[in-house]
Amino acid sequence: MKRPEKLKFHHTHPYQPFIPENATKLIVGTLPPPRFTTGELKERDVDFCYGSRDGMLWVILDKMFDLNLTFENTAFAIEQRENFLRKRGIGICDMVESSRRDKIDASDLGMQQVELRNMIQILRDHPKVDTLLFTGGNSKNGPEYFFRRHLKQIEDDIKLKVISNEVPRVHQFVLDGRLINTVSLTAPSGSANRAIGAIESYKYMKQKDPEFNTIDFRILQYKGYF
Repeated sequence: MKRPEKLKFHHTHPYQPFIPENATKLIVGTLPPPRFTTGELKERDVDFCYGSRDGMLWVILDKMFDLNLTFENTAFAIEQRENFLRKRGIGICDMVESSRRDKIDASDLGMQQVELRNMIQILRDHPKVDTLLFTGGNSKNGPEYFFRRHLKQIEDDIKLKVISNEVPRVHQFVLDGRLINTVSLTAPSGSANRAIGAIESYKYMKQKDPEFNTIDFRILQYKGYF
């Protein structure tokens, strides 16, 4: 019998969850690019959650809150982000602890043999949290997708109730008598730009203002939840 081919790369999450004591919201993604695991950061990467120079989350938050963030691999850049999260009561806790990859890239679809974090236990350990902000939706290997898988794996009879099916999709569930909301935001990644370009509301705003772009669109969406 032919043995299954061993996958090339063990993609482990390089960061522990960052959850301040006052956190009421958690930003929930999957995994940072593999170079954050191997420590081979590029110029303008920040060695922190969502620190990839190609990602847009901190660009969006910088514009939303006028943070004057630096985008460089320095302790100061990390401190800026940590201070913002503490001040706003926001934590970061991605769904994926590790995965295996055949091809060493940042594709969500390329993740195999995925090990998930125990998000339900994390929520129990942080009773002030009432909102999960997924940086992506329920497409395969997205953060909402993995959260749903996690709910199926655990013993608790937890069901997601649809509050809004419009983007960003909003759900609610009850954990130990506590109501928690989930919001599936448009992903802050370049791969989501094509999907944004097909949205009628984006086309309308772009037609009204040719300078309007996909980051502006996300800012309008994110403002209601951060």
